[in-house]
Amino acid sequence: MQLEIEKGFLKLARNTKKNKSMRITSISVLVLTIFSLAVSIASAFSSTDADAILGVWLSGSGKARIKIYKDSENKYHGKIVWLRDPKNEAGIEKLDKNNPDEVKKKRPLMGLQNLRNFIYEGENKWVDGQIYDPENGSDYSCKIELVDNNTLEVRGFIGISLFGRTDVWKRQVLKK
Repeated sequence: MQLEIEKGFLKLARNTKKNKSMRITSISVLVLTIFSLAVSIASAFSSTDADAILGVWLSGSGKARIKIYKDSENKYHGKIVWLRDPKNEAGIEKLDKNNPDEVKKKRPLMGLQNLRNFIYEGENKWVDGQIYDPENGSDYSCKIELVDNNTLEVRGFIGISLFGRTDVWKRQVLKK
């Protein structure tokens, strides 16, 4: 009888070790699955393709909408496609009157290219571009970051980006 009891305890001990090993393996598989899923979801939200910036954006002031497009050399540009006040006080189409170049002062603001030559750097950032501010007639170095599918941070600066200003633009046809 004692021999049978000892055999029973040994069998129980072996099964307990087996069950513990199976539990650890199951937990490990579960943890790895959850981790892989989390990494996949995070990379889907954090990475974007270079063309995610394309579309029509409302400037932070709400005075203009800028259409961002890509050229044949894979550089990104933007042009003004809408103005809240497209005409001056005399009812005439607004011109680039603040431009220091006399010839350019006569060009209309509507259709004016105000973003030029951006290159996609990765991680939702476009760099090495220029932005033209028709309110003061100045060109600035510029970088753009896509904060989420419908928000851009556009930073114009002189020299280094520490000396500049960031404007937040909102997409006009929202992406989900």
